[in-house]
Formats: sequence, C-alpha cells, structure tokens
Amino acid sequence: MPLDAPLNSLGFTKPVSETRVVVAMSGGVDSSVVAAQLKEEGYDVVGVTLQLYDHGAALAKKGACCAGRDIHDARRVAEAMGFPHYVLDYENTFREAVIDEFADSYLAGATPVPCIRCNERVKFKDLLATAKDLDADCMATGHYIRREMGAEGAELHSAADANRDQSYFLFSTTQEQLDYLRFPLGGLASKAETRALAARYGLSVADKPDSQDICFVPNGNYAAVIEKLRPGAAEPGEIVHADGRVLGEHRGLIHYTVGQRRGLGIGGLDEPLYVVKLDVDNRRVVVGPKEMLATRRVPIREVNWIGGGGFADLAEREVLVRVRSTRPPAPAVIRPINATEAEVELLSPEQGVSPGQACVFYATEGSRVLGGGWIWKGR
Repeated sequence: MPLDAPLNSLGFTKPVSETRVVVAMSGGVDSSVVAAQLKEEGYDVVGVTLQLYDHGAALAKKGACCAGRDIHDARRVAEAMGFPHYVLDYENTFREAVIDEFADSYLAGATPVPCIRCNERVKFKDLLATAKDLDADCMATGHYIRREMGAEGAELHSAADANRDQSYFLFSTTQEQLDYLRFPLGGLASKAETRALAARYGLSVADKPDSQDICFVPNGNYAAVIEKLRPGAAEPGEIVHADGRVLGEHRGLIHYTVGQRRGLGIGGLDEPLYVVKLDVDNRRVVVGPKEMLATRRVPIREVNWIGGGGFADLAEREVLVRVRSTRPPAPAVIRPINATEAEVELLSPEQGVSPGQACVFYATEGSRVLGGGWIWKGR
C-alpha cells in the first residue's frame, strides 16, 4: 500500500472491505445505527453484545440495556443488515467490577456513577480485548463523543450536540483505548438525525425509547437494589442539624444523597434544609441551609490524564471542570499532588459536590476533554 494512500472513514490506509470493526451493540438505536452505517459503507462489521445482568429480571423493564429484550433487538439488527453478531456473558465480571462497588460506595456515604465504571472496566477493557482477539482494526460504539486527530495523536472531544454529550461518562478512557476506539455519532447535530438514519436503514429499533436509569436499578430505586445486595444496609439513625440539634430519625443512609431536600421527613421548620453530609460512622444524616452545600475545593484521585505531557509536570493548570453530568463546565485550577491525585479549586463555588462523583477536565477553549478524576473526601 503506498504511503500516500487515502484514509478510509475510520482512519485506516486499507480498503473498507478489508477493515474489520467490532461494534459494541447495546440493543438501542445509537449503537444499531453505528453498526448499520458501517455495514452500508462496506466495512467488515462484527456486532458484539454483552449480557451484563440477569436476563430474566430485565425482560419486563423498559429503558434498560444489555439484557433481555435489548439482546434480542441487537440480534435482529444484525440479521437485517447481514453481519455476524455474538452475545458474551459478562454477568459475573459486571457484578464484581461495577455492581459491588456501587453498593459499597453508597454504604460509605458516596454517590457513585456506575456507568463510568462500566465503560472503564468492562466495555473499554474486556470487550475491547475481545475485539482485538477477533482481529478487528478498531471498535466502534454509539456514544455521543468525538475522537479527533491532533498534533500528537488521537484526542477526545465533547460531542457536537451538547444535549447528548457523554464526555462526563467517558473521562477515564485511556490514550491506548482512544487510539483503538471510534465514535461515529459524535459529530451529529441531534438525536433526531440518529433516528432518521435508523428509519432510513429500516431498523426495528428506530423509535425505541432511550435508556434512562442505571441499567441494573429498576425504576431508579437505588435503595431497594442496595438492600438486596447488602442485607441490613438500611439501618435507621438520627437526622441532625449542622448546629447539633436532633431533628428526627432517618430510615437508612442509603435513602439519602448530598444536596437532597425533598423526602427528609422533617417538615414544619422555618428554613429549607438540605443534606450536607452523610456521617457513616455515626449513622447520621446531617442537614443544614443551602449555603452549606457550596464548595470551592475538591479533592480528586484516580486521575486519568489524556491532555498531553505528564499530569504532574505543571504545578497548576487552568481548565474547565464538570463536577456533575448535568452541569456545564466551569472555570477551575487543578493543582496536582502526584500523577493520580490533585486538588481542584473552583473559581465559583458549586453546590452539592459529592464524593463518588466524577470531576471531568476540559480545555479552556475548544471542545477537548483532558481527562478527570474521582471526587473523594480527602485526607
């Protein structure tokens, strides 16, 4: 092949028909469109779906992925488009790598984000390794995020559609993984374009609703799942005002999160109160006025840096950070402690910053994702 041979749409200097791509298929419209689009372009497509949790329990649940009906939907798309499709049982791996930590984090008073751990520990680790075992040149997913080539190699960028952007959930993608991954939907202007493509390809999932909740948490009831996984986790205790007053009794720390206002069961007070701390050692829910939620200094660990150079090369870095998936990036300064730990100073206080959430870094200009870390209580 000549050195100046043109790149195909996935970035390889080889014919499309000789380029094998494994598509991670959840059974939803996004990954189905990716698979159909690449197949139509002539690529050697192989679809792979992971069964991540109990097949039978998920059949009746709407808005889930990676079990039951969704596996069936992924298989139907593969059959209709004419490419091979495999289902891999990762139920034990998923429980050990994601579900158990989710439960333990809640019991420790944190607010975990299991979708990030799933991408990090299952989809972009074990599934990616399977793709390489299948001699695939790359692996494609239906995530709304962009991979762009920069001066020093592949870069991660937020999606063109800010409403669909999933960069918060993919901050822990490593450079090695990024070199191998492809995200064909990241440049689309809206989800409507994705559904229009699904209709054009005649896919049975064209009108399928998006998944909403965490896949293994039916109806968003985290506490019920944790009680099932960790019997006895919902032990009652005191609801205490930050000034020391005992205001009532709670029904288990797992029912509360930092920043929560509703459902505290302590009505009749002059001021609105919010959960400002979960005191795990003393089984106390600490409440206080809204201003107590404001935070400027955020300790983080398990830092993943994909911004070029070494993370600790500079004493401080000016960036934008996102401390919750629903909030826009805000100006901050990162001060590395070592290669995997840092303190983030928010230039404007944020409310409800909680251990267990991610703090994701963005360039101050443009759309580049620089990495991120996990918020914790600090030393």
